[in-house]
Amino acid sequence: MVDNKKLTTATGTPVHDNQNSITAGSRGPTLLQDIHLVEKLAHFNRERIPERVVHAKGSGAHGYFEVTNEMTKYTKAKFLSDRGLRTPLFIRFSTVAGEKGSADTERDPRGFAVKFYTEEGNYDLVGNNTPIFFIRDAIKFPDFIHTQKRNPATNLKDPTAVWDFWSLSPESLHQVTYLMGDRGIPATWRNMNGYGSHTYKWVNAEGEVFFVKYHFKTDQGIKNMTSEEAAKIAGIDPDFHTRDLYAAIEDGNFPSWTLYVQIMPEAEAYTYHIDPFDVTKIWPHSDYPLIEVGKMVLNKNPENYFAEVEQAAFSPGNFVPGIEASPDKMLQGRLFAYADAHRYRLTGNYEQLPINRAKNEVNNYQRDGVMRFDGNGGGSVNYEPNSFGGPKESPADSPAPFEVSGVAASVSYDADDHYSQAGDLYRLMSEDEKERLVQNIIGGLKQVPEEIQQRQIGHFLKADRDYGERVAKALGLTVKA
Repeated sequence: MVDNKKLTTATGTPVHDNQNSITAGSRGPTLLQDIHLVEKLAHFNRERIPERVVHAKGSGAHGYFEVTNEMTKYTKAKFLSDRGLRTPLFIRFSTVAGEKGSADTERDPRGFAVKFYTEEGNYDLVGNNTPIFFIRDAIKFPDFIHTQKRNPATNLKDPTAVWDFWSLSPESLHQVTYLMGDRGIPATWRNMNGYGSHTYKWVNAEGEVFFVKYHFKTDQGIKNMTSEEAAKIAGIDPDFHTRDLYAAIEDGNFPSWTLYVQIMPEAEAYTYHIDPFDVTKIWPHSDYPLIEVGKMVLNKNPENYFAEVEQAAFSPGNFVPGIEASPDKMLQGRLFAYADAHRYRLTGNYEQLPINRAKNEVNNYQRDGVMRFDGNGGGSVNYEPNSFGGPKESPADSPAPFEVSGVAASVSYDADDHYSQAGDLYRLMSEDEKERLVQNIIGGLKQVPEEIQQRQIGHFLKADRDYGERVAKALGLTVKA
């Protein structure tokens, strides 16, 4: 026989009746003095925190990262310093544009956010399942996301807004080609790669600087869905990816990824023929081959989705000594935007939540605020510098200095070749892949005004003549000479 615990209010008071409200007689009105009823209803009204503006729908899991090739030549980050060293982590996979109740199998980039609980603090690598992105300056991000969301008049998804923005933002062509190709809909979270996407900076113990790109290669193999398969599954099980990941881990079929990096010495970054800080571009592997770093394994499901997945807060600004930001303009904007989003959704004390809390000791002078649920520093001194033994800064962990020059102004990237790499990606595709790519493109593009169609076809033509001609033919349009 189960020995049930005593039901209590949030303050620990025993609940005498959880089935009947206190009323004035059997048919009288409910009394406001029924504090348990008031508490239950008030808490219920507040059970939903604001959903993420992007990456609202997702899954998460716990695991570890194990170093297979120590990286001390390139970075002083301790969690990458010794072969065999294991670091606990939490990962969240997600779609980007869909709401919390949307289908897992929509054609959309997938978020790939990893929180490493290192001995030097939390390190967050917040990327996608694509090595590139649609835009390269954060000032365009709100506009871009507005096109992916719902029309303000109809509250429906709006292909015209999507393709209008893309056709007026040619830097998006590389990512559009990737998204509309076979990898636009992964079969499962387990069957897709993950990328840091941005360029990051590594600094070793001698102060040498290297720039780095992260590649998580799935050990389960790449598998994708066609648009038809995805639509069918969305109608049957819109939570297909969520269910698959949970079931795999529950069955002991632990998914894993091998982490590789591309390394570029600092001096080469300023002479390389591609701007290495442009997130719409890749670094060719022939120039910067992949170097194995370690293995990520997911071996534990969350015990509570809200506490661990919904409240998990990742920021590309969470670094550890030896890893820093690069001048990537898109990354620079994300350094602010992500943490600010968490402060809005979860309050300014979000980093104290168990899923976000660092495993090492945290010492600072931040006090008070909404949802401060630890000791709030007790009676210790709350300012610095002080004469009472409070925590002090650590100059040895200073970021690497870097030179800045030029005139402050709103300037674009130096290079405007938005077509070469998109064309290269197209030419790598098989005949069947090209045909599926075109069909995926015209699914939305056929719904927009011809002016926008022609503008977008012009970009396809610049990437590859055959690319543009196929799309035009599928739309019943004539290619302009």
